[in-house]
Amino acid sequence: MTGMAHHFLKMNGLGNDFVVLDLRRDPLVLTDAIARAIASRETGIGCDQLITIEHPRHGGDAFMGIRNRDGGAVEACGNAARCIGKLLLEETGKDAVTIETPAGNTVATRADEGAITVDMGAPKLNWDEIPLSEEFRDTRAIELEIGPLGAPIMHSPGVVNVGNPHAIFFVDDVDAIDLERSGPMLEHHPLFPERANISVAQVLSPTHIKLRTWERGVGLTKACGTAACAATVVAIRRRRTERKITVTLPGGDLTVEWLPDTDKGYGHILMTGDATLDHEGTLDPRLLSGVAA
Repeated sequence: MTGMAHHFLKMNGLGNDFVVLDLRRDPLVLTDAIARAIASRETGIGCDQLITIEHPRHGGDAFMGIRNRDGGAVEACGNAARCIGKLLLEETGKDAVTIETPAGNTVATRADEGAITVDMGAPKLNWDEIPLSEEFRDTRAIELEIGPLGAPIMHSPGVVNVGNPHAIFFVDDVDAIDLERSGPMLEHHPLFPERANISVAQVLSPTHIKLRTWERGVGLTKACGTAACAATVVAIRRRRTERKITVTLPGGDLTVEWLPDTDKGYGHILMTGDATLDHEGTLDPRLLSGVAA
């Protein structure tokens, strides 16, 4: 299928940018090497994640595949879900669309001023669901620190899975943390058998937090939607914020609400923010061989 022209969209959610391929329209056997070639900012199109729109597998409107810049497949991406939600809402004319992902279904709806709301589902809070390599009964704050013994720079993160694993460190000033240095070490810490997204969060008020994220397989990112959801959950569990807050990321603001628990389990997380189409084009055929263009 690599001899045919493949159309792409370049989209972003608060600067977290994606190359979107509609495999319903242009079938392609996507390998790790092809994903890396397309995602390369030096020789490819350049993106944080490569997103595929595929035929639904379980009765939804479409399936969304996600590959990080390093080519590895991942389970969830909140900012990408808003972008794909926007495309599917426009395509179908529906009021709500169901996006199937490896982490489960996500429902996207229209919000005010062109924003998109996605239902990210319920968080997983047990140690073996996140997962961690050893048992912690209370995942609101686990025993993990970085920095000098007795005077750590960061310590006691809250951990949660919102489709992918996250560790959230609360600090006094997120901009004072060298996340480019500590992020890779923590991402690959033995406590995280599937690696983890690492964030630093600063509570500005009961309705507002500031967040920076080192995303596994990507690096520092302007925005990580699942991290915003994870930080909200941890902040609420620690009684630091209300249930609906603004999360300020380097790329802009998201509104995140963790709905109350029900008799069926933890409440779902709703995330609202922008989804932007930057440009579109046709992939250079050399990229489909997994080599530089």
